[in-house]
Amino acid sequence: MIPNRAFLVAAALAFATPAFAGGGGESIDLKVVHRIKDEAFANGQVMDHLFWLTDANGPRLTNSPGFRTAAEWALKSLKAWGGKNAHLEKWGSFGRGWSLQRFSMSLVEPVYAPLHGLPKAWSGGTKGKVNAELVYAPLFTKSDLDERYSIPKVTAHIKRYMDANRGKLRGKIVLLTEPREFEPAKEPTVTRYDDNKLKELVNAPEVQPPKPWQWPLQEMPADRKKRMALFATLPTEVVWDFFERLERAHDALYEFLRSEGAVAAFSTDDRGEGGVVFAENDADWQLKAPISIPSIAMAPEQYNRLVRLVERKVAARVELDVDVRFNDDQPDGYNVVAEIPGHKKRDEVVMMGAHLDSWHTGTGATDNGAGSAVVLEAFRILRALDVPMDRTVRLALWSGEEQGLFGSRGYVKQHFGDPVTMQLRPEHAKLAGYFNLDNGSGKIRGIYLQGNDMVRPIFEAWLAPFKDEGATTITIRNTGGTDHQSFDAVGLPGFQFIQDPLDYASRTHHSELDVYDHANPSDLMQASAILASFVYATAMRPEMLPRKPLPKPLPPRHKY
Repeated sequence: MIPNRAFLVAAALAFATPAFAGGGGESIDLKVVHRIKDEAFANGQVMDHLFWLTDANGPRLTNSPGFRTAAEWALKSLKAWGGKNAHLEKWGSFGRGWSLQRFSMSLVEPVYAPLHGLPKAWSGGTKGKVNAELVYAPLFTKSDLDERYSIPKVTAHIKRYMDANRGKLRGKIVLLTEPREFEPAKEPTVTRYDDNKLKELVNAPEVQPPKPWQWPLQEMPADRKKRMALFATLPTEVVWDFFERLERAHDALYEFLRSEGAVAAFSTDDRGEGGVVFAENDADWQLKAPISIPSIAMAPEQYNRLVRLVERKVAARVELDVDVRFNDDQPDGYNVVAEIPGHKKRDEVVMMGAHLDSWHTGTGATDNGAGSAVVLEAFRILRALDVPMDRTVRLALWSGEEQGLFGSRGYVKQHFGDPVTMQLRPEHAKLAGYFNLDNGSGKIRGIYLQGNDMVRPIFEAWLAPFKDEGATTITIRNTGGTDHQSFDAVGLPGFQFIQDPLDYASRTHHSELDVYDHANPSDLMQASAILASFVYATAMRPEMLPRKPLPKPLPPRHKY
């Protein structure tokens, strides 16, 4: 019996004309779109891909054993579907792998209580169980808010912190952040874009006079939303250079804690509605970096309790056991790459991609197992239909995205050009376009033009068959923080889709809830159909997608 959804798709398209001319005369083959929808909805396997990436092989921290087994599974699947030239492609040197082997934590004095937290990536272990007293020594307080994202200010602040706490931390577990303050939730945890929000996205951002910036960028807004907005306005290399320098500034803090003999550092985060652990990294993944003390991210409510005990001068001790494994044997970073060879214009390429790496807190389902599963599914659909395509279709699953778009930046530099010098390679002229998916498991609602008005009529036509699927919004706005920026940085047409938020920003992004159960099957099937259709249309379009003017080379660093 045909599933209801597939029956509706078949009924809706039963009398469709083979081709549809959209805005600006752009055509799309509705017969192929129909077949793509039918394959995605009636025979969809996207959740099966997600299972193997998450439950079976996640989490997938870059260069960890979980990443390696997931990459090997993806390669095996791509080859089984008929993908050609499927391989792991080195993009450069990343550093050591890291994985958690065992972890337990409990309050043992003044009373027993299990504690909820997770070690941060690349931090060290305890070499067995330890029992230690707590000390409250927050690095930043509310009065220091403006210093947290300024490299000169944070460097000076850390020096003052070390001077104030020297000789006070030996044998102690350091409570390193202020307690989290809670307010009643003002927004729902799970949301979808309504008409008003989509209309806001359609409107171009308010034009502002250009602001001068220097390399290295010295300051970021302390407010998280403002920082994210800035991602979309600055060159990729500038943003990531800033955060790399900020991490280097913090290296001195963790070296100080280690040299002072602190047992561990506990912290909590200001994200989410509480009860959830968000953990990324404090320690460095470079091969020669010293191993830091254990750094534990805690759920805010339990962390707050520990702070209150210390502030009230109640003797408080915690028993901690952290066993981690470092993998230094394969420091190179690599991406998963596979192709469907084209016919008439085989040397021209359309690419689709998502980052395969994740953080280690959950299993990397919504960030970004979902995007990776959709890209794999779009590839499978196009191979299953076996429709001839003029251009070669190339899939890429990136690594190192979470640490700075390393996989896509390295790939773009090797194949297309250097965004710092704008020296271009021959392949630069042969890329028709790149499509990225990396904003959780919400359905696609449209696409960001990334400032490229020339593709507006094209994408309007390509989205038209998905109007009843809720995909209608096209915005001139840029969006940042993911791998399409690496392509945009050298003037290539790279795009990210607009997706329903669901609970991505509120609950799952870099948290322990980033698991299979928070992925939406129908949304991911819809996204797979749209991605496959866009890739097919790009592969068959008479011309490649229009491009913006090339960016200017970035200012040489030594001048600033």
